[in-house]
Amino acid sequence: MRKIIIGLLIIFGIQQLSAQEWLTDFEEAKQIANKNDRPIILAFTGSDWCAPCIKLEKMVLHTKEFEQFAKENYVLLRADFPRRKKNQLSQTLQNQNKELAEKYNRSGGFPMVAVLDKTGKKLGELGYKKVSPSSYIEILNKIIK
Repeated sequence: MRKIIIGLLIIFGIQQLSAQEWLTDFEEAKQIANKNDRPIILAFTGSDWCAPCIKLEKMVLHTKEFEQFAKENYVLLRADFPRRKKNQLSQTLQNQNKELAEKYNRSGGFPMVAVLDKTGKKLGELGYKKVSPSSYIEILNKIIK
């Protein structure tokens, strides 16, 4: 029984490690994108106040289908703008996210998903859409092509 439990823990741990991580450092995202020749998906979100942002994350961005596809095809970058004091980011991260918003999200819309090439050039953008993860992936792929 003990071996079964240990085996399950190992398998679960490997699955967790294989899921695509949302990065928060733009330079790191560009380096990984260049190394792997992949586009960057930059999600602007208000994680603790923006209802459509929370829906987009729950219904699309954090689903197994999207995460599996992203792991093999994208570099994921998150620019969060929380409002609650307990969720505040470091000053460095706040400054970086503000600069990203000035460059890629001038309208200030939330949520907004910008599609960037591996060098950081904006190819297009997309907001919240009430669609399946596979439909959202299709829309993102059309922007990339």
